[in-house]
Amino acid sequence: MKSYTQYTITVNPRNNELISGMMWQFDLDGITEFDDGIKLFIESAKSISEEDITSVLEYARGEGLINEYYIQREIVEDKNWNEDYEKNVKVIEVTERIVIKPSFKEYQSGSGKIVITIDPKMSFGTGEHETTKLMIRMIEKYVSKNDFVLDVGSGTGVLAISSVLLGARKSIGIDNDEWCLMNGKENVTMNSLDDKVEIRRAELHQIVEKDFDLILANINKHILIDIVPYLKAKIKETGKLVVSGLLKSDFEDIIDKFALYNFVMIEKTELGDWISIAFTVSTSH
Repeated sequence: MKSYTQYTITVNPRNNELISGMMWQFDLDGITEFDDGIKLFIESAKSISEEDITSVLEYARGEGLINEYYIQREIVEDKNWNEDYEKNVKVIEVTERIVIKPSFKEYQSGSGKIVITIDPKMSFGTGEHETTKLMIRMIEKYVSKNDFVLDVGSGTGVLAISSVLLGARKSIGIDNDEWCLMNGKENVTMNSLDDKVEIRRAELHQIVEKDFDLILANINKHILIDIVPYLKAKIKETGKLVVSGLLKSDFEDIIDKFALYNFVMIEKTELGDWISIAFTVSTSH
């Protein structure tokens, strides 16, 4: 039987949703919330250390998002860490038109609704987190009929799926995690989109396609800054780029770095502590 490392993280002030969102950058096997914090579950064989977890919490404290934190580490036996989560997860109305429904929940769709069925398993992207909502709202605004879309760090595949249901011709979702690959493919099939949405295990620089009309990246600041050159290489000259996974305090760093590659902001949206930014490519050099 596999063993897992459980990190119980207590934060003050309580900011569970924010900290949960930041922790999903790691290859977690589960996450649950309790009154004063969160619990992370990570297969013991994985190379995610307490120092990695602490670095995220220190960043949050440095940005004034929390004042103090406490971490307790223990080894626990295998179980379904998301069982409690599945009991409590809800159908999410992301916009007036778009609804995200877990595969294990019933939902009576109204006229004109676009219902996306997602089995979250342990991948990020259920519609509950602010960044997913921000991204889908941006997609609804900026996707055009017949667009060729790339979703970088696709997780459950919800953004790639959303783009096609909102009119895109085809979307490719890429992720470097095997679990996300399987989960994303299952969700594509569940929404009957195997002919229009492709999920691959790949890094951005490894894919041969380019000239994407719309690129989506709901990741985090440090990864976004690292991959800017590849984003520029893959986007169409008239294309748009939408990013999130960003805190309000990340805004200036992102704008400054992306400007070096001729990305010009056309819109910024906010929800809670999180932001999403839409860019176009400047034709002046």
